[in-house]
Amino acid sequence: MKITNKHTRIIEKPISDVSVLLNSLSSNDDQLWPHENWAPIKLDRELSEGATGGHGPIKYVITEFKPGRKINFRFIEPSNFQGNHWFELIEKGENKTEISHTIKMNVAATAIIPWLIMIRPTHDALIEDSFDKVQLKLGLTFQRKKWSFWVRLLKKTIMKKPA
Repeated sequence: MKITNKHTRIIEKPISDVSVLLNSLSSNDDQLWPHENWAPIKLDRELSEGATGGHGPIKYVITEFKPGRKINFRFIEPSNFQGNHWFELIEKGENKTEISHTIKMNVAATAIIPWLIMIRPTHDALIEDSFDKVQLKLGLTFQRKKWSFWVRLLKKTIMKKPA
């Protein structure tokens, strides 16, 4: 099954401000990933092409790193995920930046049900939390996205707390 999952948000700040947060991904001062409520991203080295790691049971390798613009990851695990996911920043004006996260992958038949009932809802919540964190770190006013009942239930009963 082919899957495309894309989240975007307009950030009312110049790309130079938002790029600092993107470049902090997986560092000790990670200002993009919502590790406060989700498993943190851990890489085997600094953010760079060839770095491997992941979060929770999801493992990947960085195949493209354009500092301040794009980080592309290719899935390694689970083995029934074949494809990529990436964060990208696009300048939309002097004080406006679009941040996006996209998944494009094929999943084996055995992964369709887990994707639909567990992975997609929690992934969607995690990415929205990431975008909320960006706005918070930049001092912007915004409406925090709330987790659905289903995501709260999954977090409470199935998912481990962040390490």
